[in-house]
Amino acid sequence: MKKNIKLVLGASAAALIAVSLGATSASAHVPTSVRGNAVLTAHLTELNDSGASGKAIAVVRGETIRAIAIRAKGLSPDAPHAQHIHFGEDAMNECPTLAMDTNMDGRINTVEGTPAYGPIVVSLTTSGDTTPASALDVTRFPVSENGTYKYLRTNIGFTDVPGTGYQGGDGTAADIAEAIRDGQGVVVIHGNDYDGNGTYNLSDPEGASELDPTLPAEVTDPVACGVLH
Repeated sequence: MKKNIKLVLGASAAALIAVSLGATSASAHVPTSVRGNAVLTAHLTELNDSGASGKAIAVVRGETIRAIAIRAKGLSPDAPHAQHIHFGEDAMNECPTLAMDTNMDGRINTVEGTPAYGPIVVSLTTSGDTTPASALDVTRFPVSENGTYKYLRTNIGFTDVPGTGYQGGDGTAADIAEAIRDGQGVVVIHGNDYDGNGTYNLSDPEGASELDPTLPAEVTDPVACGVLH
């Protein structure tokens, strides 16, 4: 499969796959455009004092992510980590800061970060559906091995997403794809074992997730973020 990706996408995909496998340095040059493909890179930095970091590279053409790779480290070990691409016409389309901690509990939850990075437009699952409907399907996201993972997926189509357009209107797949190609997409990784007990649980004081009360906040709190430029 990896050989075929190289043949279809050319040099940009070769660079993408090399980074996804850790074969190149973090400073390796990746072309920004090859044969009509937009090649975007995000340098992921920590949120919520997680210690997480990483790099994402996406090759986008038209309304399709031809390939996306993520290499992340410093994560809560041996745990699943939800990851998404965010965008919103009304959002700042950047990573949040602690200044957005509206309830003053000392951390940024997913909802508090939304004005910065926008709603979810793509769920970067390991298999199956990639729409926002899969945003919390934790069983289909990468599991960190000793705090690291490498992710690669191909041919993800953008879809219409309600709430991502101007003044909360519907965003079309074409509009979202254009915004991502123009450098407005934000990659966010979630999952923070705050109490360090080796599992996601209703830690104190974080408690339940604001997105789904059946999930711990440890599952959904953001831990790393970067803008795809």
